[in-house]
Amino acid sequence: MKVNGLRWWVIALIALATIINYIDRQALSVLWPDIVEDLFPDKNALERKQIYANISIVFVFAYAFGQAIFGKVFDWVGTRLGFVLSIGVWSLATVLHAFAQGVLSFSFFRAILGIAEAGNWPGAAKGNAEWFPTKERALAQGIFNSGAAIGGIIAIPAIALLTIYFNWQMVFVIVGAIGFLWLVPWLILVKSPPGSHPWITEEEKQYILTGQRAEDKDEHGNACEEYNPSTAELLGHKESWGVIIASAAIDPIWWLFVFWIPIYLNEVYGMDVQSIGLYGWVPYVGAMFGAWFGGLLAQNRLKAGWNINKTRKLTITLGCLIMLPALLAMANPGAPVIAVLIMAVILFGFQTAIGNVQTLPSDLLGRKAVGTLSGFSGMAAKLGAVGLTSLVPFLTADGNYTPAFVIGASLAIIAMAAVWFLIPKVEPLKRLK
Repeated sequence: MKVNGLRWWVIALIALATIINYIDRQALSVLWPDIVEDLFPDKNALERKQIYANISIVFVFAYAFGQAIFGKVFDWVGTRLGFVLSIGVWSLATVLHAFAQGVLSFSFFRAILGIAEAGNWPGAAKGNAEWFPTKERALAQGIFNSGAAIGGIIAIPAIALLTIYFNWQMVFVIVGAIGFLWLVPWLILVKSPPGSHPWITEEEKQYILTGQRAEDKDEHGNACEEYNPSTAELLGHKESWGVIIASAAIDPIWWLFVFWIPIYLNEVYGMDVQSIGLYGWVPYVGAMFGAWFGGLLAQNRLKAGWNINKTRKLTITLGCLIMLPALLAMANPGAPVIAVLIMAVILFGFQTAIGNVQTLPSDLLGRKAVGTLSGFSGMAAKLGAVGLTSLVPFLTADGNYTPAFVIGASLAIIAMAAVWFLIPKVEPLKRLK
């Protein structure tokens, strides 16, 4: 049996995994107003916010180190088995949230969830490098990144709807069960990499493999050996640090909204879970369109004859410049409808940039080292998110979120600077002399 366009089926499954990933992680923030009334009825508003922040910080710390761990895991065991381990464990961890009784148990289950969910991104980057030629990678990255946005769009109203019929414990069980169902089509469809997959057409296989080899050229257009450095050598390149620092700067902007949109709407506008369900999904629509836009823009420029360097830097810079004024506008958004629409613009800009930031490891390194750099940059990104998340309760103690948004705007500038100054040219790296 042969399947036409098999690479698109693979990336669609990875995008679906990303949707599930975000539904699972968003469940806590959406359900928090109900959870806190059930488990922490005697705490005041600031204490409740601090408890939520502490649990979230545990999740991001675990997620950060999980990225580094799973970056290596995916390079060792491959994309197929790596995703089985990642989504299987995170689905179980989501179900276990139903049995949490306080801060300690919630933190423990969030830590397991964070470590396992972290595998999705180095796994997706590795799957992208395996299944797509260079010119299609930004679009493929945008497709699975849009899964995060779609997950946000689906998660908030769907979870709010489930609370009408089920208590918060049962909602965690239902959400966690979805991941186990995903494993069935994944194991059936993704039997091996494209070079040896029995269902791939010869035409598609040659298209993928030839398009990948095209990136392994020197400045004169001659074929060169694929560069797969050791970890120490990889970290000796300033370009690797450009990817790591850009990721550490830009990613906290995303997490600022992932963690705090429901809490922000609850605190600033007095919304309950059902009301949050009506508004909280809107920013993720902007994120979804941004993911598609960033991927399509990069693909269009490459087809027009632009090189990888010019294309990546244009798209990343454009995304950051879209975010800057919108982040500052959040200082006084006015009505809740205006606030969520501004958030949509911010997340549009973020997703325009991030897909191309996440593609940089596969632009710079051979396929056997992509997961490692993706894992390190992902770990740095989540540590950056820990820093901002830990500050939010103190920055917003009086209900004013402006300082957090100003910090977000500063981080967008740092991300642009890291790409421009530490990665002079986006091209395959050479061995250090």
